[in-house]
Amino acid sequence: MSTITKKDMIDRIAERTHAKRVLVEVTVQSFLDGIISELAKGNRLEFRDFGVFEPRGSAPRAARNPKTLERVCVPARQVVKFKAGRQMKQKLNEQNVETQMLVRK
Repeated sequence: MSTITKKDMIDRIAERTHAKRVLVEVTVQSFLDGIISELAKGNRLEFRDFGVFEPRGSAPRAARNPKTLERVCVPARQVVKFKAGRQMKQKLNEQNVETQMLVRK
């Protein structure tokens, strides 16, 4: 398993679509900025067959510093929950089955 960066994805999309890399980069960044903006407004984003991004609030809680065992208050904050869509789940499960078959051989 390897890490794919945004730059790698932009290069792949530009190559596949024969579009200029700069145009693809602006498009991808605009898309990501739009997602961030909508989540910041508290909106739920649903992309059919891909998944759903949903902002959720976490409650304030008390925690402990592991070094000093001192109690620390962790304030409430917003987190993003992602639930994979049907098509993504199917693709991931196909990959898991293929990987397990290779390991067994």
